[in-house]
Amino acid sequence: MKKIIKNFISEIDKKNSHEPEFMQAVKEIAETVLPYIVSKDIYHGKNILMRMVEPERVLMFRVNWVDDNGEIQVNRGYRVQMNSAIGPYKGGLRFHPTVNLSILKFLALEQVFKNSLTTLPMGAGKGGSDFDPKGKSDGEVMRFCQSFMTELHRYIGPNTDIPAGDIGVGGREIGYMFGQYKKLKKEFTGVLTGKGLSWGGSLIRPEATGYGTVYFAENMLNHVSNTIKGKTVVISGSGNVAQYAAEKCLQLSAKVISMSDSSGTIYDKDGIDSEKLNFIMNLKNLKRGRIHEYVDQYPNSIFFKDKTPWGISCDIALPCATQNELNENDAKILIKNGCICVSEGANMPCEPDAINVFKLNKILYAPGKASNAGGVAVSGLEMAQNSLRYSWSREEVDSKLKEIMKDIHSSCLTHGQEKDYVNYEKGANIAGFIKVADAMLAQGVV
Repeated sequence: MKKIIKNFISEIDKKNSHEPEFMQAVKEIAETVLPYIVSKDIYHGKNILMRMVEPERVLMFRVNWVDDNGEIQVNRGYRVQMNSAIGPYKGGLRFHPTVNLSILKFLALEQVFKNSLTTLPMGAGKGGSDFDPKGKSDGEVMRFCQSFMTELHRYIGPNTDIPAGDIGVGGREIGYMFGQYKKLKKEFTGVLTGKGLSWGGSLIRPEATGYGTVYFAENMLNHVSNTIKGKTVVISGSGNVAQYAAEKCLQLSAKVISMSDSSGTIYDKDGIDSEKLNFIMNLKNLKRGRIHEYVDQYPNSIFFKDKTPWGISCDIALPCATQNELNENDAKILIKNGCICVSEGANMPCEPDAINVFKLNKILYAPGKASNAGGVAVSGLEMAQNSLRYSWSREEVDSKLKEIMKDIHSSCLTHGQEKDYVNYEKGANIAGFIKVADAMLAQGVV
């Protein structure tokens, strides 16, 4: 089996050795899915995983825009249309200086499995640009988004490819892109998700990824006859996912003691309550400030410059910032300090060696493709509401989200149970693979 896995990875690496993030995702999937494939005659000789890790289409284009000084700026835009076996391409757009093809291919591949796990009829894609919205005026962001959509609109549509937001792409950016798409296509359709409530958006969509991450952690704890109530939680990041993960933790009576951004980490031993969380939301969403300003408002807290939260004692860790933010040493420190549960809010935030430490110590560990699937799940619900020309209540959407996360957890249990331990990484990969693979077989070699 080891030889089969090694040969498969070597074959993919020949074409993609310059894409480390993508190869990291391929290796993680291959190690759990290939043994399953070998055990099932239906997949023999079909090269099904080889086909699954190769994008159906990769688009790359120039984005010209004019800044406030009248200077012409040039960025690069991308859309990776990964797999459409179970539905139209679905996945976010990321605007960040680090965006490149390797990161987007890794995100698109993860999206294949994540979307499959939701049980909703969605294929997978991912896109974005190396444009950085930070420090830009609203006018500059608008002009960039309009230029970006002028090119992208040719390749997307409500039954073809439905992008959403991601890092650097929130309600403002979605609005500008939707307006440009509507102008160019002369139609009002659900081509983007994450829209404003007054023009086709869904309640709970901004909260969904963070809420879902916590719901999944709750399911894992309940499975071992434990509870999230009263647990101490550390969260990395202070953006959308982190904010709403913290909010749901508070609603479930857990105690959040840490959040972070790229400048460092705050630690509040008294706990970040609703009032303090509202301060963080205003600071990050409206003022676009830095997390260290929290200490000026709440002097009993501490700011650790250029540090992550993983050195702080906790029961639950929720990495909600970015990929590869938690390494092997961080994992060992978390376990030493009493952490019993890790649920990924970001995409691939734990390095492979860190994941191995969690599994060796039988820590409850949820990979992002399962635990952060709430965002795309509610995007799917937004698409359904757009098709119906109807809106569900906040309670209805939250109830549907909670049920979807429970179903994803059950799927992971089905394929990840190993004696006295649940390997959620294995369970998520196999459960996500089966639906897509079976659809690909049914549709022939296309």
